[in-house]
Amino acid sequence: MKRRRAARGSGEQLRDEILDATTDLLLETGHAKEVSIRSVAQRVGVTPPSIYLHFTDKDALLDAVCARYFEKLDEEMQAAAADQPSAIDALRAQGLAYVRFAVKTPELYRIATMGEGRPGSDVDVMLNNSAFVHIRNTVAALMADGILPESDPTTVALELWTAAHGVAGMLISRPYLPWGEKEDFADRVLKAIVVGEIVCGAIGPATAPQDAVAQLKGLLDARDSR
Repeated sequence: MKRRRAARGSGEQLRDEILDATTDLLLETGHAKEVSIRSVAQRVGVTPPSIYLHFTDKDALLDAVCARYFEKLDEEMQAAAADQPSAIDALRAQGLAYVRFAVKTPELYRIATMGEGRPGSDVDVMLNNSAFVHIRNTVAALMADGILPESDPTTVALELWTAAHGVAGMLISRPYLPWGEKEDFADRVLKAIVVGEIVCGAIGPATAPQDAVAQLKGLLDARDSR
């Protein structure tokens, strides 16, 4: 159906409708290659040139959809971390919220995080100013509290994000594996990563694995002999 001529000043509403239609098509088809400017225009009820008034090309349109996705992800992570009793609890809540949101929206997550990245895109800008920066701030708070060793919080945040992404990606791509309760599985993996960061910082990141195990065993033996 042909869309009625938009009222003056309704360009932002049309932009949102375009993003909604693109999101719906991505969810229906499961792949960005199956979505075209023409199909989006047909879904909205406008002509393709109307799409180009808001987005220079398909890549820009998909970037905007993914950026809005990450904005929603950040809202979920922020809500989960709010009112947590400590920074370590906030970090745990952020990681679990990330995995939970990804598993809840697998098609969009795959397109947003596993497609070809373009530095400076709307997606990267959104990540650097939302979910990722909040994880980094939580890591910095843990360093200030002496829980994590002092280092570059950006590097540690990237390591934690990589772990969360790996868990989410596996749960999405291999749902038939015996994960058990998915959130419990995610919690165990993320907890192991965080504890590993703390332990490595305490004993020294350059310590060889066998030496690290010996030191930890010595601490446990000393505790048990008390």
